[in-house]
Amino acid sequence: MVRTMSLLRALISTARMVRHTPQLAAGLPPDNAVLLDAPDRRLAPALVSAALGEYEQAAKLLATTRESAEWENRDRYVRRLAAFAHGRDAWLAAWLRGAPSDPDALLVSAELAVRRAWESPARAEQLRETGPLIDAAAAGDPRDPVPWRIALDHARGTHASHTAFESLWEQAVRRSSHHYGCHVAALQYLSAQWYGSHRECFDFAEQAAHDALPGSLVRALPVRAAFTQLLSGDPTPVQGDRIDAAADLAVAVSAEYEAGDAWPAEVRNLLAYVLVRRGRWSAALEQFRLIGPYATSFPWTCFTDDPLGQFLETRDGVRIQVASAMPLRNRADRRGPRGHYA
Repeated sequence: MVRTMSLLRALISTARMVRHTPQLAAGLPPDNAVLLDAPDRRLAPALVSAALGEYEQAAKLLATTRESAEWENRDRYVRRLAAFAHGRDAWLAAWLRGAPSDPDALLVSAELAVRRAWESPARAEQLRETGPLIDAAAAGDPRDPVPWRIALDHARGTHASHTAFESLWEQAVRRSSHHYGCHVAALQYLSAQWYGSHRECFDFAEQAAHDALPGSLVRALPVRAAFTQLLSGDPTPVQGDRIDAAADLAVAVSAEYEAGDAWPAEVRNLLAYVLVRRGRWSAALEQFRLIGPYATSFPWTCFTDDPLGQFLETRDGVRIQVASAMPLRNRADRRGPRGHYA
């Protein structure tokens, strides 16, 4: 009897998935329309020019962000340009030859050097050698918090003490008290994977979210603390409550942005993963709808060398989970010709 009931439940679940999974695709772009780390309309021309060995578009873009104090965009663009230069750096070399003191070229150069050092087997030694490049980038524009975000990443890899870290953090927040990239770098240093603990990481993230300006992505910082907790294994019930509260806050932050907005895409990708780990399938599906075509490498590269494939596989799995929990027939389906339930 037990075996028969288990088989019946499995058949009903399968029937639900077959019936509902197609309709749950509404609002989700098809797989071939989803892009990984798609550049926005300002960055795209700079990357195209860089591919041709030209740096003028990148120089113009970063100069604009510096002159107008667009620190969040500046940080994102520097990361993306450095990532591109990691494999094709002729344009950056030409830029440095033509303008060796350009603060924007120095900033991309520092980010690239730190990125390469992180991948070296002799990470700490290689990172220490990049210190002068970071100093030069910081001197390029004393207002700019981005070199200090790079310095915080550098400190994590060079085993800097808490005292040294706090000194760098003070310099960062003096320039931009709510800079998202600097907060993420600080959170990583304070995580249990590095030099802090899960409690310290959460405490920092929750306080930062509380102090953040309306609309700031820093308000979603606790979901990154939740992610580091989940990476370490299954949480305790108390830790799970804290993770769920972080996810709830990130859901509220996500709702403040338009669907398909590229700016909060990474936060939404991360939130979708956390919601999946917590078995909150309907909420995760809503985040995938809000993400639209903007899949991001993080967090999926933490688990696979095919982040886009992992994103699409997870999205499909969420649809199946939601479909399997829906009634096989809704109330309208069960009504007979006279309005009675069949």
